Amino acid sequence: MNLHLEQKVIIVTGGAKGIGYGICEVLAEEGAFPVIVGRNEEDNTRAVNSINEKGGKAYSLIGELTEPQACKDAIENVLEKFGRIDGLVNNAGVNDGVSLENGSYESFIASINKNLTHYYLMAHYALPELKKTKGAIVNIGSKTSLTGQGGTSGYAAANGGRNALTREWAVELLPYGIRVNAVIVSECYTPLYEKWIKTFPDPEGKLSAITEKIPLENRMTTAEEIANAVAFLLSEKSSHTTGQLVFVDGGYVHLDRALT
Repeated sequence: MNLHLEQKVIIVTGGAKGIGYGICEVLAEEGAFPVIVGRNEEDNTRAVNSINEKGGKAYSLIGELTEPQACKDAIENVLEKFGRIDGLVNNAGVNDGVSLENGSYESFIASINKNLTHYYLMAHYALPELKKTKGAIVNIGSKTSLTGQGGTSGYAAANGGRNALTREWAVELLPYGIRVNAVIVSECYTPLYEKWIKTFPDPEGKLSAITEKIPLENRMTTAEEIANAVAFLLSEKSSHTTGQLVFVDGGYVHLDRALT
């Protein structure tokens, strides 16, 4: 499908790995210019080179998004390079295991900053340009905001915030024709997910127990499947879709897993 994203400048935070990289790949295939914003220069460079080798075009900016100035600088650098912003994908974050029992005030606030605050800041600084282009925002979220996971209060709270901001911004930005949606991820096998699985005594057994409970085809969601949904929501093909939490998860959250 041609989503008419050619020449569109779309910022993707945390776009060098996992789901973020999958999003950048699909956007580049659609002819857009994904701009990866992340803190690891080596990872960013590797991602950009990989996309360019496949015939796409991507750009990289280095920034620690927990620092407000880095968010502002990223937007200014994109404008200096391209002169416009057509879309924003808030994706960066980490399931950092800050729990109620073993966490602290400091670790909880740090988790919110790693996983939520920069969603607001990136949108805040990009907004004047998105008004000009009638661009779109897509927030990437997690099932933890609805299902819980145990032992990850900071991350779960941040994802609840992502959902709330998606609806709030969709309302606030109606006068400007800016659409805001979220794609909610459940079980997608990324490098971070693999790292988590390996913390269990029997990683393969744990992975099998999870995939058996994913209703559709008993398999993990791929990064490409999530990316396809993101690209659609960024495009004019979804021109009357806003304020939605779109679950790309094989039915994991909402279908009765007893049926599996």
